Amino acid sequence: MSRIGKQPITLPAGVTYTETDGMATVKGPQGELMLKIPVTVAISVEGSTLTVVRKGDDKQSRSDHGTTRALLNNMLVGVKDGYTRDLEIQGVGYRASIVGNQLTLNVGYSHPVNYTVPDGVTVTMTDSTQLRVGGIDKQLVGQVSARIRSFRPPEPYKGKGIRYKDERVRRKAGKTVA
Repeated sequence: MSRIGKQPITLPAGVTYTETDGMATVKGPQGELMLKIPVTVAISVEGSTLTVVRKGDDKQSRSDHGTTRALLNNMLVGVKDGYTRDLEIQGVGYRASIVGNQLTLNVGYSHPVNYTVPDGVTVTMTDSTQLRVGGIDKQLVGQVSARIRSFRPPEPYKGKGIRYKDERVRRKAGKTVA
C-alpha cells in the first residue's frame, strides 16, 4: 500500500471540501481549486478528515492512490496559505519591471524579454533584481517560476542569470593561460 496515499488529510479551519460528479472542489480564504478524481480511487470524508481509498489493486489504482492524495493536500495548503517561489536576477545591468500583468526582463539580450503572467499567479518585486511568484496552485506557481528562469538560466562561469533564491550554481574555472 502507498505510504503517502494511506495517510489521512486533515481539513484546516476555514476550508471546505465538496465532491460532485467526480470533481473535488476545495474552497478557502485564498480562493477555490478543483480536481478531477480518477475512477480508480475514492475519497471518504469523516468529520474534518479526508482519506483516499483505492478501489482495486491493479497498477493504475496503486499509481493514482498516492498521486491523488498529494494533489488534494497541495490544494488544501494552497487555498489556506498559498504558495510562493522567490527568484533573483544576478548580472551587471540585469533587471526586471512589472506593469499590470506584463513582466519585462532585461537580462543581457539586445532586446527586453516580455512575459505575460497568467491568471491565478501574481509576480511582485521587492527591488529590481528580486521577484516573488505567488498563487494558490502549486503546479502553476512552479511552472511560471520555471518559465521566467528559462529566459536566462544561470551560467556556470560568472553565475549571471535568473535563479531560484535557494539555488546553488556550481561554478567552473575559466580558461587559464599556459
